Amino acid sequence: MIQGTASGVGKTVLVAGLCRLLSRRGVRVAPFKPQNMSNNAAVTADGGEIGRAQALQALACGIEPSVHMNPVLIKPEADQTAQLVVHGKVAGKLYARSFREQRAQWLDAVLASFAHLQSSHDVVLVEGAGSPAEPNLRCGDIANMGFAESADVPVWLVGDIDRGGVFAALKGTLDMLSSSERGRIEALLINRFRGHRALLADALVWLERETGKPVGGVIPWLPLELPEEDAPYRHGNSDSHALFHVAVVAYPRMSNHDDIDPLAAEPGVSVRFVRRACELAPADVVVLPGSKHVASDLAWLRAQGFVLQLERHLRFGGRVLGICGGLQMLGRRILDQGTEGGSMHGLGWLPIVTTMSKEKVLRRVDQVASWPAPVRVTGYEIHHGRSGGDDACFPFVAGSVDDQVWGTYVHGLFAQGAFRRAWLHAMGHHGGDGRDHEHRVLASLDRLADVLEREIEPAHLQSLLSADGIKREVVIAG
Repeated sequence: MIQGTASGVGKTVLVAGLCRLLSRRGVRVAPFKPQNMSNNAAVTADGGEIGRAQALQALACGIEPSVHMNPVLIKPEADQTAQLVVHGKVAGKLYARSFREQRAQWLDAVLASFAHLQSSHDVVLVEGAGSPAEPNLRCGDIANMGFAESADVPVWLVGDIDRGGVFAALKGTLDMLSSSERGRIEALLINRFRGHRALLADALVWLERETGKPVGGVIPWLPLELPEEDAPYRHGNSDSHALFHVAVVAYPRMSNHDDIDPLAAEPGVSVRFVRRACELAPADVVVLPGSKHVASDLAWLRAQGFVLQLERHLRFGGRVLGICGGLQMLGRRILDQGTEGGSMHGLGWLPIVTTMSKEKVLRRVDQVASWPAPVRVTGYEIHHGRSGGDDACFPFVAGSVDDQVWGTYVHGLFAQGAFRRAWLHAMGHHGGDGRDHEHRVLASLDRLADVLEREIEPAHLQSLLSADGIKREVVIAG
């Protein structure tokens, strides 16, 4: 299991890289995250939803994602409430005040999924969540050491040197663990190092002496084209010399922001995530992305003055694209049957009415587009609302009469290079390399796997690559 000293230290990416490394060497490997908290989700082949990060890790393994790879998913809807997903299906609401008490009941489901993966794989790489050393979260924990102890798995502990304080973070985390938990940690990893390895020599000796744990590797900082679980890819690509500009409205409950990754990676395209209405210009296209709580994000959009700026953008010939929750905002009305707390008027720029119901739509998409060109579209739908629409517009639900406003339920819409190029052409940008985004992601995963194979101490890698037929589950907690 890979655990980390904090959120964002790189555990997701390291697990993905190790998955890729093992898969290339012929090891039957699968990713696993007992409990994830994220509004970036993917739809699995078995009709459920899991964290987007585990779908990336499954891709690295060369296997289909399964609900067993992330049995508990928590999707925040407000500061104190979240939607709870267990084994891929909505299981109700989760409230902050009772979170600690409720977690223990999910342990059996988590262990059952782990056993399911163990039964058909040589290695299961487990990713932790946040930090194992939070005093307020240790009781009833199923995401870090609570899981490691219950499943009896070893741990590698990761710290991020790029954010600073990595030696204090690693030692401090160890100091806060129980003796049995410390005994599970086999190695320490230092991630995102910039500079010459010799600069760390004295500090690494100190760390091993003070903790009694070996440093299993120092992983350099790498420029990778991989989706981020909790932050927009590259924080956008604001190339001032770009020929085509995309502004993405980053409202508070934004979800599935990795929909924009393929556009951000496209040569000649600038992508910016904006939180203030005055930041919209310049933009050829404004994207209203997915939302975990459409009602509150639409209210925020109005309160922040975005509607007037969007109207101005349209008057000057700009385009607007709504994805999932963004599509629902663009319609005439949203009729709520108790999902988000009340019906409301939409922005009125698309001829649709959305009915919000408690039953969630979860489906994969692989179909030829009707517009703007007959090319393949792949992706997935994950939403509560139903908006009708016109099949002649697929993959879009509807478009405005003047072709300036469009809306779709398909996440991952731009992953296929041929469709992305056709859409950009329809929007007025005649560039585009037509490359499927998955190829970029796999190239980054291969580069990362190469570096991990070089930088992680051979003795530690050997425990994963053993050819003696003995199964070994390594938990990487981050």
